[in-house]
Amino acid sequence: MVRPAVLAPIVCVLASGAAVMSFARESWLGVIWLLLAGLTSNMAWYYARRARSGVSAPGVGGCADSGSCAACTRGARG
Repeated sequence: MVRPAVLAPIVCVLASGAAVMSFARESWLGVIWLLLAGLTSNMAWYYARRARSGVSAPGVGGCADSGSCAACTRGARG
């Protein structure tokens, strides 16, 4: 499965290209592509900022502070 952090910039570039092509052909469908490009651009910034801060998604690769995973129990025991 492709990670959203990788997929968001790719979709943003493709949607931007589709918007340019739609407007070049004088189609108002480019507005939809432009909105999609804006949404995926925000998603790409969100994932990039989250990666820089080192925060993982809840429930992904850990117990999300419930204390039930092996890493948390090892850390608690010392």
